[in-house]
Amino acid sequence: MIPALVAALFVAALQPPPPQAASTYVPQRVYDTRQKAFGDFETMLADLARADVILVGEQHDDPNTHRLELAVLEGLTRRRVPLVFALEMFERDVQPVLDDYLSGRISEDRFLAASRPWPRYATDYRPLVEFAKAHAIPVIASGVPRRIASDVSKTGMSAVDALGADRGLAARDLQCPTSGDYYDRFLQMMGGHPPSGDAAAADSRAKNDRFYLAQCLKDETMGESIADGWQKNASRRATVVHVNGAFHSDYAQGTAASAARRMRGRRIAVVTVMPIDDIDAETPDADDLKVADYILYTAKQAAIAAIAELRN
Repeated sequence: MIPALVAALFVAALQPPPPQAASTYVPQRVYDTRQKAFGDFETMLADLARADVILVGEQHDDPNTHRLELAVLEGLTRRRVPLVFALEMFERDVQPVLDDYLSGRISEDRFLAASRPWPRYATDYRPLVEFAKAHAIPVIASGVPRRIASDVSKTGMSAVDALGADRGLAARDLQCPTSGDYYDRFLQMMGGHPPSGDAAAADSRAKNDRFYLAQCLKDETMGESIADGWQKNASRRATVVHVNGAFHSDYAQGTAASAARRMRGRRIAVVTVMPIDDIDAETPDADDLKVADYILYTAKQAAIAAIAELRN
């Protein structure tokens, strides 16, 4: 009996430890810029549930951001809010294959092979799409195809006029003035206004303007996709939740302004997710108060890893 027990203990010692349960905790703090005060996630959701459109601006490479996006969908669904989910990460021309996957007509492998998913789709966006599929939430591929935006960045808006049968892949109505706050913010992101006074500066300005027009084309197409999706689902009073890069919706500009122009009188709520090193020490400044209705601070993964290392 004893040798058998010893043998069993020896075999058990060789077995790998059981896998640790994945943590569902996401470090976060919610700042309500209208109240100028920190609140909580559930209070934010209760307010967002009354919006017609919710734009969630993300930092693309942050894992906690994507987990919080899923938490927004889960929380609104728990509150029985009829939803439409839209995302920049799929482009308009893949809408048919996206619909086929959501309805179960094709496999996930076929869907991914035909839909040009973003890098890290499996970890970043698949949970969102699968949640929508499981709860029969319509999903909109809101982005303009990258090839069209790339052509605009090279030749200007004439590339859109030349689309022919593919014209419907870009917004019908395009308003892209090369002036204003959003234009200035975009140029600052690109490195600022070029100096004036010579041919090289003029060429640089023209190049930056084309890049801006490509950016605006993305915003106009996403804004139109949001408005069309809301109108299509108006009978069930659905709220459109749109995920995009934060630059597209911060300060209620870009995609947010595009949607608002097409949805006069409707509430367009903006949430921006900010991964930071220390969520407990963060104090919003005057500029932060303008960036969104809600700032959703979360801890950067690198900061979390560093804390865990210190505790080991």
